[in-house]
Amino acid sequence: MTRFEYGNPESSNVLIQMVDDHDLSVIENEVETIIEKAGNDFCLVALKVDDWNHDLSPWTAPAVFGNEAFGEGAEETLSKVLAEVTDSGKRYYIGGYSLAGLFALWAAFQTDKFEGVAAASPSIWFPGFVDYMRNNQIYTRKVYLSLGDREEKTRNPVMASVGDRIRAAYEIVRKRGIACTLEWNKGNHFKDADIRTAAAFVWVMKEQ
Repeated sequence: MTRFEYGNPESSNVLIQMVDDHDLSVIENEVETIIEKAGNDFCLVALKVDDWNHDLSPWTAPAVFGNEAFGEGAEETLSKVLAEVTDSGKRYYIGGYSLAGLFALWAAFQTDKFEGVAAASPSIWFPGFVDYMRNNQIYTRKVYLSLGDREEKTRNPVMASVGDRIRAAYEIVRKRGIACTLEWNKGNHFKDADIRTAAAFVWVMKEQ
């Protein structure tokens, strides 16, 4: 993974985000939005993955669009992420957009290293994931979830389940006594990814 760093490198608030080329093309705007809403006391570490569908998937799943299936590379990816979260004097938050948001949520079921999860429009439609949430323990204090209000309005039956599944995920987390919010944004999945991700990180940093 290639590592990029933004914000204040001396900050005790470290935001970890898995990214692809598109995320990197708008990440400066994401950083500026976080600064506008929460100040500049944070360091954003962006980790660029090599194979999005493989590196961020917790287990294999068939292709949902196109012909690219999902691998099971999340465990190996997380081992690399954990090498970034070794300073006991810092607070680490993990987040991301789409499949990176799902990865961030899954990571909180694997380790207690993250203070909060910023899952913006996560791919919560991923087969078996909500059942996994029901049957496993989550190790974080705060979870932000969001979705575009048009994301569930699609002809693709797997993708159309995303609304019901994120509502279910919110209830699962909330009932475990974890600070959690579910925010609905205007538009489909491809609208304002940088703004939505910034809002997710702002919430987990500010929520007490």
